[in-house]
Amino acid sequence: MAKIRQIGKKQKRKLRVRNKIIGTKERPRLSVFRSNKYIYGQLIDDVNGQTLVDIQAEAKKLHEKKGLSKKEGAFETGKALAEKAKEAKIKSVVFDRGSYKYHGRVKSFADGAREGGLNF
Repeated sequence: MAKIRQIGKKQKRKLRVRNKIIGTKERPRLSVFRSNKYIYGQLIDDVNGQTLVDIQAEAKKLHEKKGLSKKEGAFETGKALAEKAKEAKIKSVVFDRGSYKYHGRVKSFADGAREGGLNF
């Protein structure tokens, strides 16, 4: 008798979103990861399996500015990612919210990336 692997609700949501989008070099996938304290983002070329731009170490520095809430820190992180994407000559992306709702910090991150100059 074969074991059947149980997939959790979070994993199902993530797969449902990922099956609909794909990132290319011209239009990479903007993947978001939200921890309890910080929010991170990276631009991924799924065709070549390559991360083009990421913002991880900088995200912690942006969040630790005095007076910033988690939501404001997410907005600033999104803007910083957009600036790094501009340097890499990336203007258009596909947004991948992962297993998170498009609400709160994830929405704030996306708004910051849009304000920084990314189109999605």
